[in-house]
Amino acid sequence: RFESLILFPFDIFFKIFIVALSFAYFSKTLSGTYMKSAITQIERRFDLSSSVVGLIDGSFEMGNLLFLAVVSHFGARLHRPRLIGMGCFLMAIGSALTGLPHFFMRQYEYDTVICFLSKILQNGVGQDDQKHILISTILTLDYVKDTGSSMWIYVFLGNALRGIGETPVTPLGISYIDDFAKAENSAFYIACLQTIMLLGPMFGFLLGSMCAKLYVDIGFVSVDSVTITTQDARWVGAWWLGFFVSSAILVLAGVPFWFLPRSLPIQGEEWNENFNVDQGNKEQSVLPNTHSVKLANISKGFLPSLKRLLCTPAYFLLLCGIVLKFNSFIGLLTFKAKYMEQQFGQSASRHSLMSQCNQDCSCSTSEWDPVCSDSGITYVSSCLAGCTSSTGQGKNTVFHNCSCVLTPSPVEGSRSVSLGQCPRGPGCTRSFTSYMAVSVLSSFINSLGTTPGYMITIRCITPELKSLALGIQTLVMRTLGGIPAPVYFGALIDSTCLKWGVKGCGHRGACRMYDSNMYRVIFLSLTTCLSGCSYLFIIAVIVLLRKQFRKEEVKALQQTAKMCHPD
Repeated sequence: RFESLILFPFDIFFKIFIVALSFAYFSKTLSGTYMKSAITQIERRFDLSSSVVGLIDGSFEMGNLLFLAVVSHFGARLHRPRLIGMGCFLMAIGSALTGLPHFFMRQYEYDTVICFLSKILQNGVGQDDQKHILISTILTLDYVKDTGSSMWIYVFLGNALRGIGETPVTPLGISYIDDFAKAENSAFYIACLQTIMLLGPMFGFLLGSMCAKLYVDIGFVSVDSVTITTQDARWVGAWWLGFFVSSAILVLAGVPFWFLPRSLPIQGEEWNENFNVDQGNKEQSVLPNTHSVKLANISKGFLPSLKRLLCTPAYFLLLCGIVLKFNSFIGLLTFKAKYMEQQFGQSASRHSLMSQCNQDCSCSTSEWDPVCSDSGITYVSSCLAGCTSSTGQGKNTVFHNCSCVLTPSPVEGSRSVSLGQCPRGPGCTRSFTSYMAVSVLSSFINSLGTTPGYMITIRCITPELKSLALGIQTLVMRTLGGIPAPVYFGALIDSTCLKWGVKGCGHRGACRMYDSNMYRVIFLSLTTCLSGCSYLFIIAVIVLLRKQFRKEEVKALQQTAKMCHPD
């Protein structure tokens, strides 16, 4: 196998590996970011609460943790490029499995009074009878049809499989570069990987935005028959499409690794014919013995080393701060798109539910069929808006004589609402621009602490504990941050819901309308409190390290003084 490769210089194989690994980094971050952007669509399609959706998002960390230690320890002894390629293929299968339930579910159905009114008008019912028919029809819309049952389990498993596949990419890719690149070039290659990886989230959110604008059953139903718009809380975009796109990209990313050699000469050295298959087989033949020895040594020294590590005050305090900060980051990243949609999209509040003007209409509070008034207020339904008649069909339906609609100069019988939620006004656009500017600035400031934090982690402990320190840090971050954060963030977001959908079996479905003010207070307060608490730990680390440095300086000065004045 290697005899056919020695004809090519080292740089060709190494450059191919760098390009392939960069594309793998781009692909995995694109698929991960798309999953974040599709969270709201998945929540609506399967009628799930935000806490359950958070559990689905955390399944990636669960799958990753299952094999992280095994792959990191044993992966370096195997064919690393092929393991990375296998990981890309597993991520591709996981992404495809995530989108697969769409083809095993019936078409998405949402209840609306319009479908009933269309039949009524086709049967030639007079306008005088529409008031009674409209109210009685609304009373039958007490639930949303059961759209997903338990098919979301496959989304959970697919995301977990994607987490398993991501396991070998980073540790084995970085170690491969570090082993065969010049020491002075390793940092440059790793920086290139990190730079290219930043393009993944950008294209992931772009793909998510494009798919969210397409109706979920595109290609299977006529778009003209859909009476809701992208601003409606019942709208479900083509969430499944992006997973198949990312799956195809991951397959392409994994192909080059199967054609790369297991080992390379160190950069700058020649690849001679002495490095062949026999040498590789010899190296592999001695692995079991060396591994058993190392495993025995590691087993004996693991607990004492772990005790020494956790008893290092600076490391322990820094670990606590990182865990809190990671909780804040994961919660914000998971529900940021949902937050922007709720805060800068339509404005629906508690006052649009029950009031004096519609108490005699016998309206169902379980119904969700929003209508928009000229004043920009979204009402949960035409019945709760106090409407008694309608004109037009489909998306162009207009309800009249709405007693609950407030107008600047009310005239009896002139209050009307149109079907659908109100679009956001210019004030929301300005607020959104300000929010994004602050968000980008905050992200930039937070990113400045990544490298110093990494350096403090490996400098505040003894050199022999570096690998263990980084491994424990990753394990604790994902166990105490990556998995629980989306769940409790989602549970707190659920507590701000004003209007829940109801499944056919009577169970609670996805939230249709949130209390915007309470949502903002809880979401921003939680992220701010977690970040603030993490800064307290980091400040404590800085104070502790300054004291240690001062003690070392005093000792150094005393030793210097003794050398200068031995008497």
